[in-house]
Amino acid sequence: MSDAVTFENKGDGIVVVTLNDPKTRNALTDPLIDGIVDACRRINADMSVSCMILTGAGEGFSSGGNVKEMRDKKGLFGGQPVDMRRAYQHGIHKIPKALYDLEVPSICAVNGAAIGAGCDTTLMCDIRIAGRRAQFAESFLRVGLVSGDGGAWFLPRVVGLSRAYEMTLTGDVIDAEKAEKWGIVSKVVDDDKLMDEAMALARRITAFPPHSVRLNKRLLRESQGVSLPVALEMASAMQALVQSTEDQQEAVNAMLDKRKPKFKGK
Repeated sequence: MSDAVTFENKGDGIVVVTLNDPKTRNALTDPLIDGIVDACRRINADMSVSCMILTGAGEGFSSGGNVKEMRDKKGLFGGQPVDMRRAYQHGIHKIPKALYDLEVPSICAVNGAAIGAGCDTTLMCDIRIAGRRAQFAESFLRVGLVSGDGGAWFLPRVVGLSRAYEMTLTGDVIDAEKAEKWGIVSKVVDDDKLMDEAMALARRITAFPPHSVRLNKRLLRESQGVSLPVALEMASAMQALVQSTEDQQEAVNAMLDKRKPKFKGK
């Protein structure tokens, strides 16, 4: 795990992953990219985890790409076009792939500004909660770029095509209130309550059987890109899987017995 990203197991099936480079406003440099990827791999391998919270240290969530590297033609911005293409594929593209493949639900607790690739990273999470000072911007045109990290795929799925065009082609900053109206976030809370709210939501999710939580997320995710017959086939296969677990039977028994269930992840 990179020092630029912290990994904290809070118990109750919840892990908090924090972008921890506040001096750059959590710019998405290689250490942060690798830290996010490592966190997702670690969580996928651990059936005791049922929810991840992603947040940022300091005054903001993430400033996105490093503007100084843009100026100095370093990192993603250096070399020949063929080199840049591979740098993206083996660099920042690892974030959308890792978050897409994350088996557990992800909650992004947006603390402050989420700009450019930082904004896109929030969109790669399943649920977003924002503090009142949170801001969002598809700011790539401000530095003459396109969204090179997958934002053009995620953004319309979150806000719809018309608003995705507006955000992309103006670079306007969206405050937390508008973000809630546009569906970028599901809830806006006082800044000092942000992590408490994220933890409370995570606990509501992790109260359910771990295998069922993971398969519910996967079914929703994969159903967005397939036909109805394929979605129904996936649903029946996943239903057969969860119906064979001890936890599903425990959920039914607990409901009938009017008691709190005790799940074992089996």
